[in-house]
Amino acid sequence: MKFPKVYPLKEIAALIGAEFVGHETFPVHGMNEIHVVEPGDIVFVDHPKYYDKALQSAATIVLINKQVECPEGKALLISDDPFRDFNKLTRHFMPFQQANVSVAPSAKIGEGTVIQPNTFVGNNVVIGKDCLIHSNVAIYDNTIIGNNVIIHSGTVLGGDAFYYKKRPEGFDQLLSGGRVVIEDNVGIGALCTIDKGVTGDTTIGAGSKLDNQVHIGHDTVIGKKCLIASQTGIAGCCIIEDEVTMWGQVGVTSGATIGTKAVILAQTGVAKSLAGGKVYFGSPAEESREKLKDMAYVKRIPEILAKLK
Repeated sequence: MKFPKVYPLKEIAALIGAEFVGHETFPVHGMNEIHVVEPGDIVFVDHPKYYDKALQSAATIVLINKQVECPEGKALLISDDPFRDFNKLTRHFMPFQQANVSVAPSAKIGEGTVIQPNTFVGNNVVIGKDCLIHSNVAIYDNTIIGNNVIIHSGTVLGGDAFYYKKRPEGFDQLLSGGRVVIEDNVGIGALCTIDKGVTGDTTIGAGSKLDNQVHIGHDTVIGKKCLIASQTGIAGCCIIEDEVTMWGQVGVTSGATIGTKAVILAQTGVAKSLAGGKVYFGSPAEESREKLKDMAYVKRIPEILAKLK
């Protein structure tokens, strides 16, 4: 998430009541999660296990819960609860805006686009030309949709990220201030859910097609011309490269990358990143030929045991 202007470090610190290390005019351009940070961004860290990763990341402002040595060229925001204060910044720069009409006045709808009854189009949504949005679709604030996109009934674009911190009193949600971006010529089936990024974009690449009941988690990037079949669930922060095919009920763990032109067969569980250009099956996923050979050997176990008697 980029701020509407560049803020001095002192002003950001005052917003959240934090101490700071660095020059008071140190420039702050925005805030982001660690996997997508850029110079000028704030990243937060609240566990010693991840201190070094945050301090050595591309982010130049680190919101941290301990006084540590500040790396050269960076600044620190010292907070007793970085998770809470990251949420404060999201509320300040991306507050919830109520909409009292089906299509918000600030939404921009391209020429030739048809929006069927009972669809909600939120604040600052941009929809391109010649799209077809069927009834009962919910398009949350700040979503960007390209040209020639078809979205079927019951789909939700821009729901909150499933991202929580466990506290003694229960689970505390990390607020979502990102967007959903749907590129040109995408097809989205009925009852799909595509969550917005926490601070960045969840993206569906040009020409990709999603079947019914597909879930895409926050900050995941789907490449161009991918095919994703029904009941597939892809967790947050994944990268699905171009022309990947996923058949029904595939599950993908958070942060995984699936390489270009990989094929994931039905009911496969992807527990780690997979190279492109191969066919995978099973849980955990393995190359399908090897997995099917293993299954054939398992079937022969009774026969082998009988020979040993």
